[in-house]
Amino acid sequence: MEMHQLRYFAAVVDEGSFTAAANRLHVSQSGISTQVAKLERELDQQLLDRSGRRVQLTPAGEAVLPLAKNALATLDAIQHTAAEFADAVRGRVRLGMITGCSIPPFLDTVADLGRTHPGIELSLHEGHSELLQSQVLSGALDLALIGYAGEVSPGLEATVVIDEPLAAVVPAGHPLDRAELQLQDLRGEKILCLSAGTGIRAAYERSCAHLGLDARVDIDASSPVALLRLAERGAGVAVLSASSAQGAGLRAVPLTDAATYARLGLIARRDQQSPAVRLLRARLRKALAGS
Repeated sequence: MEMHQLRYFAAVVDEGSFTAAANRLHVSQSGISTQVAKLERELDQQLLDRSGRRVQLTPAGEAVLPLAKNALATLDAIQHTAAEFADAVRGRVRLGMITGCSIPPFLDTVADLGRTHPGIELSLHEGHSELLQSQVLSGALDLALIGYAGEVSPGLEATVVIDEPLAAVVPAGHPLDRAELQLQDLRGEKILCLSAGTGIRAAYERSCAHLGLDARVDIDASSPVALLRLAERGAGVAVLSASSAQGAGLRAVPLTDAATYARLGLIARRDQQSPAVRLLRARLRKALAGS
């Protein structure tokens, strides 16, 4: 049994077909099919049911898959650790982040990379989430921290950092300063929200559409901080994520009927990545997991 056989087996399961797995791994379809069949012979078990249009796991395959993925994750960790110890990781990483990002673990990790791996050339780019997704898909960026609603674009992998409901942020004592609200309770109020192309704006619009409500926005801004300062001054009700109420006298009231949550995630393409990109991605995922 060889590690590449486990990698091919896991890729076929993830992609649902040998063809898609071959495209992802840049290996011939016949090569993947041969190696998976060899793995099955060595284990004396059929792992995949190939009879349908989409490849399915057999009971033996279901039992083997998590063990195979654990083995692959362990191998990746060993390789990353060895590379860090030798300071052998070099290359260029183009990292995107949502405009106005101020998440300490993210910024700390980016700053630390230059100190620990001077051979990595890092460039940082700000933008709204839809633009960052398209730039990662096109290859203009290697990784990006974005806000989104629902799922990311096909071809991307996302590590969810924050997944929380929408909230109406109002000053303490405001008529809407209650235990909870519904989106229809905001009718008659000026609505403050992030600009189009951001995850929170998409979550707000999708939730309103689900309820048949008008997703009106009276004032938008690219930064949550600007909206909070406006809410403090009575300019309107800010629709943000539940953890966004940062400021004296502000309250984040859950919008209980919001159908779509606001997510923050680290995205990358599904295809092969350089050692430098894999290193930064692993560090960011570890740092953001506890944020």
